[in-house]
Amino acid sequence: MTKLNINVCMGSSCFARGNDANLEFLENYINENGLDAKIDLCGSRCEGKCVTGPNIIINGVEYTEVNEEKLKDILDGLTAIK
Repeated sequence: MTKLNINVCMGSSCFARGNDANLEFLENYINENGLDAKIDLCGSRCEGKCVTGPNIIINGVEYTEVNEEKLKDILDGLTAIK
């Protein structure tokens, strides 16, 4: 598996729309699946795309309107080859 770089928008709009819960979900997902060495998780300031938030960028691919269910599907697909 290629190392994943996950960037969570921490702007006030994305954070209020669900990235607070998404961040907690990501931290738990990484810990529960032993992916600490395979995922770099960081936050960013507002990306200026508030209308489509909450936004998360994984390896340069922007995902919009992300919720925990969508995030789980994305991560399961990307981490299937462990």
